[in-house]
Amino acid sequence: MAAQNNTVISLDVGERRIGVALASLVARLPAPHGVIASGDTAIEAICDLAAKQQVQVIVVGLPRGLNGQDTAQTQQVRDFTDKLRKVCKLPIHFQDEALTSKQAEQELSDRVVRYTKEAVDALAATYILTDFLQEHPELKE
Repeated sequence: MAAQNNTVISLDVGERRIGVALASLVARLPAPHGVIASGDTAIEAICDLAAKQQVQVIVVGLPRGLNGQDTAQTQQVRDFTDKLRKVCKLPIHFQDEALTSKQAEQELSDRVVRYTKEAVDALAATYILTDFLQEHPELKE
């Protein structure tokens, strides 16, 4: 029998797209899942995915300024997360997303293949989830 609620999902929330990554709490190896279009149906799509994947926790990348200060984008992500929390009814944690998109662009560029903004967003979500899992070893299946 499969374990219940054994997955963590992370989100890299942007104005146009939300990068998504998933990890099992058993293997703890985050992988890009793709993107969800930002907009009116994004929260419902995330909650549907969370239910389908038996998600225990949602991790949302929190953008900050270079000195760690909140920005306009920080507040947009917080507002989105408040709505998400009310609909999905799952624990949600913020994770600093500093430079994850740049890191994703660099990795994809180093592979010397063409890549899309969607691939960057999904890989950035993977880095966010990797950081979160490393900082929270107590989170278990």
